[in-house]
Amino acid sequence: MKRVVVTGLGAITPLGNSVDEFWENIVNGKSGAATITKMDVSKFKTQFGCEVRNFNPEEYIEKKELKKYDLHTQYAIAASDQAIKDAGLDFQSIDETDRYDMGVIWATGNGGMGTFEDQLLEFHASDGTPRFSPFFIPKMIVDIAAGVISIRHKLFGPNYCTVSACASSNTALISAFDTIRMGKAKLMVAGGSEAAIIYSAIGGFGAAQALSKRNSEPETASRPFDQERDGFVIGEGAAALILEDLEYAKARGAKIYAEIVGGGMAADAYHLTGTPPDGFGASLGMKKALAEAGIGPEKIDYVNAHATSTGLGDMSELNGIKNVFGAHQVAISATKSMTGHLLGAAGAIESIVCVLAVQNDVIPATINTKKLDEKTPEGLNIILGKSVKQPVNYALNNTFGFGGHTATSIFKKYEA
Repeated sequence: MKRVVVTGLGAITPLGNSVDEFWENIVNGKSGAATITKMDVSKFKTQFGCEVRNFNPEEYIEKKELKKYDLHTQYAIAASDQAIKDAGLDFQSIDETDRYDMGVIWATGNGGMGTFEDQLLEFHASDGTPRFSPFFIPKMIVDIAAGVISIRHKLFGPNYCTVSACASSNTALISAFDTIRMGKAKLMVAGGSEAAIIYSAIGGFGAAQALSKRNSEPETASRPFDQERDGFVIGEGAAALILEDLEYAKARGAKIYAEIVGGGMAADAYHLTGTPPDGFGASLGMKKALAEAGIGPEKIDYVNAHATSTGLGDMSELNGIKNVFGAHQVAISATKSMTGHLLGAAGAIESIVCVLAVQNDVIPATINTKKLDEKTPEGLNIILGKSVKQPVNYALNNTFGFGGHTATSIFKKYEA
């Protein structure tokens, strides 16, 4: 099997529209939550989220082209362009036959849900005459961002979309990792994007009692593991990672952020939206990732928990972590306390957190959590309040999705 490394990063997030700005705010414990500004939600029970702010798509896309792309695809283009530039890649100068072995695996949980909503509302408000945009279907379908990135950079290798709800982009990264290590590609653009701060998503998640209702204090509403947590804070954005065959990366003189060494996927096989109290599916995914990496749990220095700030989900994951790590005092934190929940893009943005934690030997904290849930398993090292500076040789990233999907990836400090 080939070794796979991370050589480029890109991010459009509620904490900044570049990786550097995002990481600085993560390390400093800044919240990205605020009252929603892009639409009138005054009649909704939840009126806040983690919006992307000051995003100018014309920095990446010609104005005349914008009408072709849903916002989630615009975010995907921006994040992938950043990552490609960060990796020092100029695909136009790379021989076409080499690009036969370069591809894109891009994730989203909802795709062009905003486009779908807009078009149907517009039709409903009309006299019934169909005036749908010719771009409606390609803007809406979930695979389109992967296709657009491929077309944009003339990448002829594997190209598809992974959809596993909130585990989608971690699944994409694991799939890209597998594709390269099995020799089916030498470079992959992988990540995910979401633009679900829209009426139907706020209404739907709200009806499911999944969203926090702390409208008077949105910046502290996402409080994973906290005794008084009352639901997740919806977020939006995109994150991209360039994964490469190590030998190809070295041959072209690429900088290397970290090595990806394991990916475990499993299922709760339990409930439509809930997770088993014992965290079985989560622990199974983590065990598979550790086995693939060829390491024991004692090697992991940091776990970026999925921890959305929901009542049952947080404790289920902590029980799964306790089951896997036992007495090992692995550092655990939940950066959704700052970013909110980016749904299908969560795994990719949290993978960037893991990569930068490994590179910089910094463990970001969980903010807003004041009193741990009384059901929290004993002996866990949950980092609260402020980031911690300590060696991070291995970082593990958990993501879980409605339907019982679990995906765990492991990143390692690169050694030649």
